[in-house]
Amino acid sequence: MSERCGFIHRFVPSPAGGRELVLLLLHGTGGNEDDLLDLGRQISPTAALLSPRGKVLENGAPRFFRRLAEGVFDLEDVRFRAAELADFVECALTEYGAQQAQVVAVGYSNGANMAAATMLLHPGRIHSAALLRAMVVPEPSPLPDLSGSAVLVSSGMLDPIVPDSHVTRLSDIFRRAGASVHVKRQQASHGLVQSDIFDCRDWLAGIVQR
Repeated sequence: MSERCGFIHRFVPSPAGGRELVLLLLHGTGGNEDDLLDLGRQISPTAALLSPRGKVLENGAPRFFRRLAEGVFDLEDVRFRAAELADFVECALTEYGAQQAQVVAVGYSNGANMAAATMLLHPGRIHSAALLRAMVVPEPSPLPDLSGSAVLVSSGMLDPIVPDSHVTRLSDIFRRAGASVHVKRQQASHGLVQSDIFDCRDWLAGIVQR
């Protein structure tokens, strides 16, 4: 565990010693830098893993940005935290000698929202993202040019937190920005299921082969 670059985080080098691909793992509310390491390794046995802990506390639970109520985001804080995360990614890539790596975010719930916001507000820091149980985030105007990027939106058909309308709207935002968007609807609630891992693994294989 390290506190360099402004976030408590873990960096797990590629078992193969490569620096071509870094998975940026962004946990959900109440998680930490360890939560998604196993998920990341299941998705990619060879990628380096970069996993920060959210710096905002909600009743003691770490998050990546403030919210005013369930599903109601503090948009000013979202913008501030997205800039903060973008700077962290740039610093960490330099710190770990992976400046040329392709950064692919894998975010769950609040972490997925943070990944989406960072891609839209700071294009180039995150190349592509798997957004697991994500909601609509601030839509910048004009939209950035995300041509060449890819986004996987994986939702739960029984999710009581994320309405399906958010899946449609979020996907539309990224399509209009030029990203390649794949939508998967799981027979699941807000929690992750095995098919999320399979879909992320298949999607990532397609990204890496580009």
